[in-house]
Amino acid sequence: MTSQPLLRPVVDLTEEEARRALVLKWGTMPPGVLPAWVAEMDYALDPVVRDALIQAVHDGVTGYPTDPEDSALGKAYAGFADRHFGWPVDPEWVLPVVDVTAGVRVAIDVLSEPAPVVFPTPGYSPQFSVPAITGRQRVDLPVEPDADRAEIDLDHLDALFAAGARTLMLTQPHNPWGRAFTRAELEGVRDVALRHGARVVSDEIHAPLVLPGAEHVPYLSLEGTADHAVAVVAASKAFNTAGLRCAQVVAPDPVARSALRREPMARNDSWSPLGVVAAVAAYDEGDPWLASLVGRLTELRSLLGDLLATHLPEVRMRPLEATYLAWLDARAYGHADPAAVALDRGRVKLGPGHDYHPGVEGHVRLNLATSRERLTEIVRRLATAWT
Repeated sequence: MTSQPLLRPVVDLTEEEARRALVLKWGTMPPGVLPAWVAEMDYALDPVVRDALIQAVHDGVTGYPTDPEDSALGKAYAGFADRHFGWPVDPEWVLPVVDVTAGVRVAIDVLSEPAPVVFPTPGYSPQFSVPAITGRQRVDLPVEPDADRAEIDLDHLDALFAAGARTLMLTQPHNPWGRAFTRAELEGVRDVALRHGARVVSDEIHAPLVLPGAEHVPYLSLEGTADHAVAVVAASKAFNTAGLRCAQVVAPDPVARSALRREPMARNDSWSPLGVVAAVAAYDEGDPWLASLVGRLTELRSLLGDLLATHLPEVRMRPLEATYLAWLDARAYGHADPAAVALDRGRVKLGPGHDYHPGVEGHVRLNLATSRERLTEIVRRLATAWT
């Protein structure tokens, strides 16, 4: 019987450490404000990633990155995908890009027809502008705010494709819904896309952060997807390395892959060699720390549910299946912009719901990836502010 590897613990940053390390999330906040907004975690780096970066800086790895066909990154991601998702990836499919949003943009710009792009809402706010940047119209596919379960409306998607849209920007696991779409749901998306000859660009940056009770099904692992889809992935969200600037486009179709490789650097902003170092270390050696992180987030998911039930019983939180970002419906407390009220009265910085779903009031996105004590204080302050 093979023994399980020892876990590496998740270490909470103190406020002083967080202000030095997380220069946006914490460093821009006035003293006394608890930040629970941008998607960064209040945890020290995995020592494996930290040590790999220290060695790289010591060695002077601060110049240009290597050729995109360098195999180290592709091999590392292929191993990670096989271990975690049972998905066989050829390392040749893996192409570096500067970050996930840039990868989505490049994929649409290079591979998609010059036709409208479907974007499910609520959605990751920086990606609202991606279709326009590529010269395409965005058409939204909203989820009903009162629905019991956030799902992609396949009939509506079918109608949008029938009306001329030709690309779906899919975010799965979803931010900010916290959904990990099931195989059956993704097969439904695939069937609609195939019916209309549409393309799918699947943002899977949160794939390593699926919590117990759900699973991540890579869109490209489904039969019949390779010739109309790419995935955009990264280690950055799970390992807190967004500032190191390295994501990956996974493109099984050789025609699509060749088209992406032919594009000039001016279209695909250059990724960082330190980002490659961090990603390879995370994919190759980060499993023990990632397992600890998923355990911690699972505990915090339960804690948040208990805290809301005690202090804010009218807040509605759908089951959080993935990510560390909770989408909260606080309309019962009567504030059109509860994030603004939370900051003004409670000294808590949240993600305003209207940033993710324009026109929808009373919602917030709460980042729970912090210490247990800090999360408890955040909810206590929200209760004081909203009630």
